[in-house]
Amino acid sequence: MNKNEAAELKKRFTKNHCTITKMCGCYVDADKNRLVDINETFLNLDEEEFHKYLDIAKKTLSGNIGNNLLNLDIPIEEEQPGGKQQFFMALRESKLKDPQLLERFYELIIDTYEQPGNYLILIFHDAYDVINKTNDNNVLDESEEVFEYLLCAVCPVILSKPGLGYRENENRIGSRIRDWIVGAPESGFLFPAFNDRSADIHSLLFYTKDTKEPHIEMMEEILSCKSKPTATIQRQNFEHIIQTGLGAQTHDNELMYMDLQLGLNDMINEKVEVFNEDIDNYIFDDTQLDTLMNDCDVPSENADKIKEAYKEVFENEAPVASHLIDTRSLKNTAEKKEKMELVKQVASLNKQINESFAEEKDMIPALKNNNIILKVKAEKAAEITIENINGQRCVIIPLEDNEELILDES
Repeated sequence: MNKNEAAELKKRFTKNHCTITKMCGCYVDADKNRLVDINETFLNLDEEEFHKYLDIAKKTLSGNIGNNLLNLDIPIEEEQPGGKQQFFMALRESKLKDPQLLERFYELIIDTYEQPGNYLILIFHDAYDVINKTNDNNVLDESEEVFEYLLCAVCPVILSKPGLGYRENENRIGSRIRDWIVGAPESGFLFPAFNDRSADIHSLLFYTKDTKEPHIEMMEEILSCKSKPTATIQRQNFEHIIQTGLGAQTHDNELMYMDLQLGLNDMINEKVEVFNEDIDNYIFDDTQLDTLMNDCDVPSENADKIKEAYKEVFENEAPVASHLIDTRSLKNTAEKKEKMELVKQVASLNKQINESFAEEKDMIPALKNNNIILKVKAEKAAEITIENINGQRCVIIPLEDNEELILDES
């Protein structure tokens, strides 16, 4: 699924366009005990509850594709009788009205999902009458498919913060009663996927709120799919590969790391602006990595280490190039690089000045008047003589064959 297809489903989660038929779920405590079961006709909910639950559904389809939202393929073996695909298709076709299927679904999550505290499992059933669109996204009246799907959300349930409040029955200010509050979903999934604006029973869309530590067990054990790293994890891995390959964190290595980040951003912009390619389709493979390192003059020894580590980390699937950089920090990176280069230039100038002063310490004045300052090295001072030549008083300075006399008129 792409961002437009996810947005198309999410836009329907409003009072006037919502067609969710059923919502079921259960409340689970930290000891994996089911405390409350939910079974509601969604459109019959109270107004306030309706919008609160709808917000949870929206969140489960929010975020960036490849980071918060991951497209997962269902393995072929799970499409056989008894596999997870068959189970989710049966659950969808039951429209959440089969107690046994719901019981199995809850047990599957409770037995596997790693959550230290209380949480709420919600599952929605919806049937979307997909309206046809032309190539330029103009809406047509007729439709050819009803997209029937399940949307699951797992939300943490936490105690409200302690504080003071008005106790009406006692007419005083006292400790506020702490409530258990349902938070935004931290994991979820959509089955089947809405690929090319149509049901794709061979894949699903996984949601994670935390892109640094997604619930791998939900991808692999509950959904029985091969897990994928988020864009955040891919970027962290790439940064580690580059920094390790460059070696010690010296001034020059830090500048080179910044060059690689800015160079990668330039490559992405070129693909989008010059070659008119979709940024989500620009895969950063070994060839692209070679080009980047050549452009940034990475030493061959460091480049070999980086390429070897890159192949090992991304051997199964090369990442999308835009996943490897933090676009929000690029401006700061460029400014920091400029400052570091200025600091390097200032240090170089200071070194030159210090070296010049060091040379002058070895020089002493040999003759000084209002017009000329003559300086020579200390060891030459003893050889200087003053003689009369052709009636004029002259300074005699012996020079070797490879020595020159330079007058400093400053």
